[in-house]
Amino acid sequence: MEKIDILKVSSKSNPNSVAGAIAGQIKESGKVEIQAIGAGALNQAIKAIAIARGFVAPSGHNLVCIPAFAEVEVDSEDRTGIKLIVRDEIQMF
Repeated sequence: MEKIDILKVSSKSNPNSVAGAIAGQIKESGKVEIQAIGAGALNQAIKAIAIARGFVAPSGHNLVCIPAFAEVEVDSEDRTGIKLIVRDEIQMF
């Protein structure tokens, strides 16, 4: 099983910076995983994905987002977060 890069997003993350990281990973490996804990972090992550889509769309990439729950350890405490698997969908037209 190949390793997938994980970007951790917080409510204070800059969506444009996260979008740049997403776009870079998509161009490099075709996929990236984003982890967010809390509504504010999820909001920033979704905005970053939308921005990243605008970055990569002109070169023919179409991003697909697959949401799932993730168990994350924060300060020795288990928390439930959201993971967003973002990958490049190959366009057939």
